[in-house]
Amino acid sequence: MTIDTLHFTPWAALIGGMLIGTAAALLMLINGRIAGVSGIVGGLLRPVPGSTLWRFAFVFGLLVSPMVFGLFAPLPPIQLDSGYPLLIVAGLLVGMGARYGAGCTSGHGICGISRLSPRSILATLLFMLTGMATVFVVRHVLGGA
Repeated sequence: MTIDTLHFTPWAALIGGMLIGTAAALLMLINGRIAGVSGIVGGLLRPVPGSTLWRFAFVFGLLVSPMVFGLFAPLPPIQLDSGYPLLIVAGLLVGMGARYGAGCTSGHGICGISRLSPRSILATLLFMLTGMATVFVVRHVLGGA
């Protein structure tokens, strides 16, 4: 995957970030919950009475929003640079990491940092450093794409 820096759209990125921040703040203000996607999905897999509806609505919104966006602008093309087995392994590793890290990048990176949580700041730094190290090893040590 490559990032097309010539066609970067800062206004779209700013608006998207504001929408994510607003949604996270509203979920905290209205529901008293942190917008950590792994925790929200995990709560659907092991339902607790009284928390299923809002979790379903949140996940439904995540899945439907690209379709709504597609009504107003063309969706970017989907390009997979890896095969499905590698994507499945990567997804499982991310899920395990979110479990061991007591949260995912959305819970720690968006909600935790905004609350100045030291644990979330450390977790997000570790997420970023691990990602950078992984890219370095795959591209420069193993010679991958």
